[in-house]
Amino acid sequence: MSEPILGMRFAVVFLAGGAIPNPLDIRFQKVGGLSVEIDTEPLQEGGNNTGTLSLPKGVKHGNLVLERGMVVGSPLNLEFNATMSLFKFATANVLVSLLGGDKLPRAAWLFLKAYPVKWATSELSAVEPALVVDTLELAYTRMQILRV
Repeated sequence: MSEPILGMRFAVVFLAGGAIPNPLDIRFQKVGGLSVEIDTEPLQEGGNNTGTLSLPKGVKHGNLVLERGMVVGSPLNLEFNATMSLFKFATANVLVSLLGGDKLPRAAWLFLKAYPVKWATSELSAVEPALVVDTLELAYTRMQILRV
């Protein structure tokens, strides 16, 4: 019997142009948006007033949300900045891997043609010392779930 996998060991890799990922851009403290669902459309069946059919309409998913402490000198920040200030888009495939205690992948999610849609920085406060966190949000065309 296998042991449960903890969600605290993971890797995020941006696969863009065959380049080796920058070590600054693989470290994230949280990953969200690992979900996909079938969108349905209700259809009232003729002559049957006691129920409604639910027909599959398409696949929908939310955005991939990545959180990390603020980083200076990151190529990923440059890409986000180009998108947000110049409206210049460059897509990349993003691989999120869940790692076991032996640091080997147990599961993965591949996000195809991802591009930035939101960039937020946590509030600044002179009252409490706290880590400044950037939240990077990406839309994508398709998610492929991989189980090892």
